[in-house]
Amino acid sequence: MAKRAAPPPTRVLFVRHGKTPTTGAVLPGRAPGLHLADEGVRQAEAAAERLAGLKKVDAVYASPLERTRETAAPIGKALGLRVKVDKGLLEADFGEWTGAELAALRKLPEWKAVQGHPSGFRFPGGESFAEMQARIVGATRRLVAAHQGGTIVLVSHADPIKAVLNEALGAHLDQFQRIVVSPCSISAVAYGDLGTVVLAVNTTAGDLTGLVPS
Repeated sequence: MAKRAAPPPTRVLFVRHGKTPTTGAVLPGRAPGLHLADEGVRQAEAAAERLAGLKKVDAVYASPLERTRETAAPIGKALGLRVKVDKGLLEADFGEWTGAELAALRKLPEWKAVQGHPSGFRFPGGESFAEMQARIVGATRRLVAAHQGGTIVLVSHADPIKAVLNEALGAHLDQFQRIVVSPCSISAVAYGDLGTVVLAVNTTAGDLTGLVPS
């Protein structure tokens, strides 16, 4: 009996939303009403231009929040695809910390755990980092299964993208803060039968066509 060939890996391009008026200053979380700043709009258009250089993209998905959908819109337009919303790509639920200034949060004793021991931390009244990682990894693998062997774009938020990249690298969750995911950066992972291959992290310029497993 002939051995069945393994299906080709599915390439996932993770895009963080563009810059907003509060980026780097406030923890907006899931609060509605936050839109892209003018710079963020320009970043989204630049990301769309980079992604348009790919030969074929099968689908574009975005978190339900305004800033991710606004980032995904020019990407979908450039690729000729309708953007689909997926709740699995949502920002972490920061609970009582939603809307807090980062400068104030950094002074809290809990901030040390956020940076050094995230696997044991839960946001007061919100989600734990472990729950967030399980959610984004589960959503990614569900979408990979729906587009096996293809290429998909997932527009999400910094912490969820860092968490899914961390899992793809096979690293412990306590190390995920070592990953940087800048506004409108593009990171890429190939999901195949033999596991994951991280193709790029936090790219903000350059050609994407060479991001394939070696």
